[in-house]
Amino acid sequence: MANDELPGVLATLPVIDAKAEPTLKSAEAEAFYTQAIRELAATDIPFLVAGTYAVSAYTGVVRQTKDLDIFCKAGDCPRVLAHFKDIGYAVEIEDDRWLGKVFEGSHFFDVIFASANGTMLVDDQWLEHARQVELLGSRVRIIGPTELIWSKCFIQDRGRHDGADIAHTILKAHDQIDWHRLLSYLDVHWEVLLMQLLNFRWIYPSERDLVPDWLLDELLERLTTQRRLPSPRMKICRGRLLSQIDYEIDVKEWGFAGVGGVGEFRDG
Repeated sequence: MANDELPGVLATLPVIDAKAEPTLKSAEAEAFYTQAIRELAATDIPFLVAGTYAVSAYTGVVRQTKDLDIFCKAGDCPRVLAHFKDIGYAVEIEDDRWLGKVFEGSHFFDVIFASANGTMLVDDQWLEHARQVELLGSRVRIIGPTELIWSKCFIQDRGRHDGADIAHTILKAHDQIDWHRLLSYLDVHWEVLLMQLLNFRWIYPSERDLVPDWLLDELLERLTTQRRLPSPRMKICRGRLLSQIDYEIDVKEWGFAGVGGVGEFRDG
């Protein structure tokens, strides 16, 4: 399929002009990513470009990237890996729960269908609300700003924290964010969304009105209601959704339940 022939829903997606692109380590890396994107675009496998490329496209932030993040649905990840294996690339299933990789020498790209902590699963909504962009000579889907924020909300540990990416995306693409859909994604973990929004308000006090009043009111009302209720009887530490290592002691030594399993009960 030629790069300018976009079938079905892809042809109907809004077209954006990327505000910037990340820099690459070398001409060899650029050649690898250019060929990888061309190969992907020539298949019938739906995929999204995300990660640093998406952040640069929406915000204009330019920084060096060591890889390329390709998002797809879980059932399509094996198809992507098998396609590249068949044409001579090395592939690896790093974690069958969310991540595969395609290699050419020291260069690689990630094939991602979920988050490492299991909270986020790429589905049809991601594809339906994507955008079109010109990338390395091919027209492709790029993750929408709403899903971009969702994909980064839980990336916060000692080694990496994507809060700045979220703040910059709100600042530069707030008018493209579907706040109702973002709340639905984070409904169970609404406090994480509230943390990110308060972070934005603190960073940009002059831009506080970029976050809708109704959303902040909804989250603060949830907080007020929650404070009227007793604490959960079971000791729970959800910190491992943010970092398996940083909160390991809580589960292994301090009696807290993690994401799953049973912990100790509080007295009283």
